This record gives sequence, C-alpha cells and structure tokens, in this order.
Amino acid sequence: MSTTSIPSGRARAKTWVSFNRFRAWLVASAVRPEARLWLVIQLAILHAVLWTFILINLKAAQDVHMDVAEAWGWGQKFLWGYGKHPPLSGWVAGLWFKVFPATDWATYALAMTTVGIGMVICWLLSLRVVDARRAFLVVVMVALYPIFNFKGFKYNPDLLQLVTLPLLVFAYLNAFEKRSWQSGIWLGLAGALALMTKYWVLTMIGAIGLAALIHPERLRFLLSPAPWVAIATMVVAMIPHIVWLAEVHFVPLTYAGDTYSLEDSRLVHQLVAGYALHNVALLALPVALAALAMAWVPPWRKLLLRTPSRIVTRAWARGANPGVNVSQALNVWIIQIIVAVGPPLGALVFSIYMKTDWGISLFFLVPLALVAIPALRVQSATLFNIVAIWLVLSVATLAASPWIAAREMAANAGNAAIYGARSELARELTQAWHTRFGSRWAVVAGTMEQIQPLVFYSPDLRHPSALLPLEAWDSGLTSRDDVKTYGFIGVFDPTDGRLPAFEKWVSETAPNAERIVMTTRRFVHGKAGPSMSWNIYIAPPAK
Repeated sequence: MSTTSIPSGRARAKTWVSFNRFRAWLVASAVRPEARLWLVIQLAILHAVLWTFILINLKAAQDVHMDVAEAWGWGQKFLWGYGKHPPLSGWVAGLWFKVFPATDWATYALAMTTVGIGMVICWLLSLRVVDARRAFLVVVMVALYPIFNFKGFKYNPDLLQLVTLPLLVFAYLNAFEKRSWQSGIWLGLAGALALMTKYWVLTMIGAIGLAALIHPERLRFLLSPAPWVAIATMVVAMIPHIVWLAEVHFVPLTYAGDTYSLEDSRLVHQLVAGYALHNVALLALPVALAALAMAWVPPWRKLLLRTPSRIVTRAWARGANPGVNVSQALNVWIIQIIVAVGPPLGALVFSIYMKTDWGISLFFLVPLALVAIPALRVQSATLFNIVAIWLVLSVATLAASPWIAAREMAANAGNAAIYGARSELARELTQAWHTRFGSRWAVVAGTMEQIQPLVFYSPDLRHPSALLPLEAWDSGLTSRDDVKTYGFIGVFDPTDGRLPAFEKWVSETAPNAERIVMTTRRFVHGKAGPSMSWNIYIAPPAK
C-alpha cells in the first residue's frame, strides 16, 4: 500500500519563515557597516566564478580573442610600454599567468576577476555618494550590465579600465571631500595608474577636471592642496613611461593617428550613431531590471489590480533625501554627462574612427547617477529582488550556455574569424620547428590578428615572441635583429591584401626561407569548424 506525503501547513510556514529570515539577513548585511563589505566581496566572487564557467562553455569552440593573446604576450616581459599601449594591462597579465597556465579558462577567469574587482570599487565609490542601501543596488545593477558579464569576456586595456577608472573617480570624490594633501597624493597615483592602462582615460581625467571647475563648491577644492598635489604626483609617477615614450619616438601617438583617423565624414557619422545606440542598448538592461526590482515590492499585486500607475510612482517622492550626498552626486552627474557626450562630439569634429568598445570604460557611473537622484526612493525589498533577478539570470545562462554555444556555432559555421583553428596551427608550427631545428621557436612574424593567438597557444615552455614587420609599433618584446639570430616562422593569411608587402619583407630578411601552405580545421562535439589555409615561411636560426 503506497502513501503520499503532503507537507503540513506547519512545514510550509517554517519554510516561509526561513525564506523571510534569509531575505531580512541579506538586506541587513547590505547596510550594516560590519557586514556590508564582506557581502559585496562575496557577491563579486560568486559573479566571477559563475561567469567564468559561463564563458568557458560559451567559448568552447573558439580560441581566445587576439587582444587577450596580445596581453599575455606583453606580460612575458615587464616593459614601460608595449608599442601602441601603456604597460599596465601587460603587467597584470604577466603577474596573473605566473600563477595560472596559458589556457582559455585562465583568460576568462582573469577577465571576470577584473570585473569583480571593478564591482567592489564601484560599491566603495557609491558609498561616497549614497547610503549603503542604494550603494548595494548600484553594485548589483553593475553586475547586470553586459560589460561586466557577456561583453567582459576578453581581458584587454579596455576591460582593465573597469578597475582603474572607478578607482580614479573614487580618489577624486575622496579628495573633493577631504581636500588634504594626502588625498591629493592618492588622486595623483590613481590618475597615473589609469593613464598606464590606456591613453583613452584622458577623457575621464578631462571630465574630472571639468567637474572640479564647474561644481558650485569648486573654490573650496581648488584652493586646497589636493588638486595641485594630485597633478604633481601624477606627473612624477608618469616620468618612467614618458621617458619610454620619448625613446620610441612617441610611437603610440603614431599608431592612434594612423589607425583611427578617417576622411569619410559619412562613415564617421555612422560610427558615432552606432556607438551611441550600442551603449544605450547595453545600459537599458540593468536599468530596466532595476525598475522591475523596484516595482516588484509588496503590495504589487493589489496595486496592479487597483492602481497600476502606483507601481511606478510610489518610488518617487518630493522632499529632502538623507540617503544622497547631493554635492558628490553633482560630481558624478557632471562627469557622466561629459564622458557620454564629449567623445562622440570629438569624433565628429576631428573625424575619428569611433569603436563601440571605447564605451566599455565610460558608463560604469550610469547606475550610480540614476540611483543618486534624490527624488528616487529605494525600499529594502528592492535589494533582495535585484539580487534574485541577478542570480536567476546568471544560473539560467550557465545552464543554457552549452546550448547557446552550439546554436552560435551552427549559425556561424563558416566564420573563420570566430572559429578558425589557430590553436591547432600553433601546435603544428611548434612541432614543425622542433623537427627541423631541435630548438625553441623564438619568433613568429605576421599581423597581430593572425599571430597573437599563436604566441599564446604554442606548447613551448617559453612561447615565441610576436614581430609585426608591417607596423611601426612593435611591442618591444623582440626585434628585427632577433629574427636573423634566432630565425622565425612567418604566418600570413593568403587572402589578406597586405600579403605582397609581407612577402617582400620575408625575401629581404630571409631569402632562403622555406615556404609551405598549412590548412587547419577544428572539430567540436563531432562538428567541423571552418577550414583555413595559411602561407608559412620558416627561416632557420643563424649557425
């Protein structure tokens, strides 16, 4: 005889009480001074772990992005600059991969660790502007911002700015409030750290400078030692890099001018419009989900049936709001408006190629700028709701990630730029070099997009260094003299229009180089990726 056990009302009540206790604990931990930092750190760690596994699944059929491989290559030597960029992203990658192996999962873990640290700094920054309740809402909104999850898969200088720019704004708000020489030193060091990430941060530094000049309390700040100590500290901290710039004849500026200058005004307008629409679309997600979390507060069912408009309007009220430091909020609003409007206008005026990725670092303040609106009222239940939304979406994405990856591969099966088997090519070339010469493969020559993954994926204990003979901005990791001493393998896409120039360089540098064609293809879960052919040039080392 079978029986069916039906949970008693007492058991259901106990479960509901436990749920309510957990919800109360979460809200209390978000605002209690002794618990809130640890809660945010736990959130950042969980976010980084979940999204590392998601990215491993999503990118299983792909090699790492060329920017990631490039940063890995830079990290093999700690220089004061790497051709087209300042050195910090290379230094961070170098330190990370002294601990972790050169594998795909380690690059995704690095990217998610970067955004996790950025989340914590965004929370610390928010506490300078709003109370703990609103600051916690901000950090979860940041976690929902696609730049901090889906779009944050590739570690590069753009992504690292999600650490250095929040740190810079945090240091500015601290200096604006304290106005001491000590706070000026921290601001100057933060500015130097940001500049050592990418020169693009000059947009944020300029926005901070304008905010200091526009703010109604500007005289109190400008007459204090803080801004002037900050400027002096930043200049002193940048001296080694400035010396390096002079030694390489300011090659990064040449790179920027050659790469991003445009003459087609119509294309400039299209790129600026695409940049604006792209970033508005990305920001819409966390804003919409935060609005949902605010609406989903009891008694939302009754309101939905009786007065639906109250679901939205009850979050807004007139009067003073002790949860917002309006003076610091004004700084945030000014900075965000300037960095949102300034770069697109600059691109239109100076005919600059505007990349959508340049917005990665500029909009982390949007959640704070919105939450800091004094008329907005944030109820405690909103905090639990936004965390629940973040967790459900993250876990659902993790569960669906293998299916998403399979669908993406099926839809883009012939896209060699995404699914080309460069890691297989790296292993074959390493074996070919060892078979011929029995020594380490030291140099690979070609274009950045083709050879950087080969540097990363070579199974040699000491991976080869990349040489870009067609570009003026070599990384400094190897030289044109090295190719004559150690030999090299040249790799080039036969469909690339720059092939004649590369073959001319090979003929002049190593006229007796062996020339072969290699074809690679990757199989994932029994499905074939695109086939790719490569022109290979193998020049032996000097005897």
